Amino acid sequence: MRARKLTYLTPLFGTAAIAAGALVCALLSGEAHAASRIKDIVDIEGVRSNQLVGYGIVVGLNGTGDTVRNCPMLMQSMESMMERLQVNIRDGNLNSKNAAAVMVTAELPPFAAPGAKVDVSVSAMCDSKSLLGGTLMVTPLLGADGEAYAVGQGTVQTGSVSAGGASGSSVTKGVPTSGRISSGGTIEHDREFDINSMEVLRLSLRNPDFTTSKRIANSINATFAGTAVAMNPTVVAIKPPAGMRMSDFITQVEVLPVDVDEPAKVVIDEVNGVIVMGENVRLSRVAIAQGNLTIRVDETPDVSQPLPFSQGQTATVPNSNVKVDEEKGKQLLQLGGGASLSDLVAGLNALKVTPRDMISILQAIKAAGALQAEIQVM
Repeated sequence: MRARKLTYLTPLFGTAAIAAGALVCALLSGEAHAASRIKDIVDIEGVRSNQLVGYGIVVGLNGTGDTVRNCPMLMQSMESMMERLQVNIRDGNLNSKNAAAVMVTAELPPFAAPGAKVDVSVSAMCDSKSLLGGTLMVTPLLGADGEAYAVGQGTVQTGSVSAGGASGSSVTKGVPTSGRISSGGTIEHDREFDINSMEVLRLSLRNPDFTTSKRIANSINATFAGTAVAMNPTVVAIKPPAGMRMSDFITQVEVLPVDVDEPAKVVIDEVNGVIVMGENVRLSRVAIAQGNLTIRVDETPDVSQPLPFSQGQTATVPNSNVKVDEEKGKQLLQLGGGASLSDLVAGLNALKVTPRDMISILQAIKAAGALQAEIQVM
């Protein structure tokens, strides 16, 4: 007899999660495969962001910057920068802690045009205490090929709070030695990628699967006959019809619906006690019993007091009470062959198991060969 979905979801996740349980019930009771757009399940080969990195100097810090003697790269950078500004500081003794050496990172978006703005991340390299309020000097941001694609500059915001007292005590919330500059990078030039010059384009599935790959090709061919081929579980090759540009073809292809096929998988997060099971999880015929055995030992030491004038000594007498409790009322749960996810959850809730107990049960079922799904432990 199958229980109602809301009935067995509520005790598993607690009263506070009734709304979430209702949402899961709606998903389980809906269509088995909800159609997704192709654009939501694939990436276009060659259309990707690129990581940029650079080395720079943050100035204007309120005494929270690097100690020059502990960060020789900062001294060299300051000397080189000031020389370009026709100021000689090589003979001076720079002891200020208002500057810090930093690494600067950003991402170059696909098809980014020169002059476009991107966010920039700044991270301290030496012993600076905080970058809050500092200003990043002009910093070239280089790609993997060593070419500068953007330039970063602006005021650093860390989103952290740090305070300290004269006695040395301090309180810090967040990470003050790492921050961001919103729209602090300016694209100087983009990577040349002309999508319209390509005769064949490859779509890469984010979750490789033979069935889904074939369904994508079939969905495209149903609208544009003979334009798509499923190469493998990851790649679908497409070619635009005669007379159509690749960019126009992609615009129409990416909105086509596809039923995504999912493998049977159980994901377990043992640290947080979280279990996620796909709808295709099935069980062979299996019997499950779960119970708790509690052994309680109470130590209540007594005091032995000698009689007056007996020349005895006061002593502590150990007194241990051992009690063994075995939870009653647990029955053997039997599931028939081909039991579904809802049958499994309903059955485990009938045993009133906690999520952490369920993790052990699922692993035991898998070890017995009765769980027809992959278990992934995070």
